[in-house]
Amino acid sequence: MTTVHDVAAYILAKKGQMTAMKLQKLVYYSQAWSLVWDEKPIFAEPIEAWANGPVAPALYAKHRGSFEVGALAGGSKDALSPAERETVDTVLQTYGDFTAAQLSELTHSEAPWRDARESLAPGERGSKEITHADLAEFYGALYKAKVES
Repeated sequence: MTTVHDVAAYILAKKGQMTAMKLQKLVYYSQAWSLVWDEKPIFAEPIEAWANGPVAPALYAKHRGSFEVGALAGGSKDALSPAERETVDTVLQTYGDFTAAQLSELTHSEAPWRDARESLAPGERGSKEITHADLAEFYGALYKAKVES
């Protein structure tokens, strides 16, 4: 299976250097939309609801301490299947020009992150996983509403 590092490497190859926060949000949306469009996760590593938004801790471990990320060790952009590349490409077309702050604001307004943090105060540290079921339900409903409109 493709890893979160492979998805991040693909995103960086397509979009170039970006902030670590933006990379985390694009990886998050790649996972969410893969669950909707492909009906399976694009990577197995969990995503957690941290104070600043959704974070894949395995990816964070690779870029920890870096404000910007240009390349990551351990990931291969070539590991993605054609369907996975299509999913990530569509995510990048939709979200790729947003700033890190805009993506953070967007994820904070959406149910999967908010629901995972419901018992925490704003800014409080937390590590509750955002489940595949929550992602598929929320983004699936968005997709269904768009298709039906």
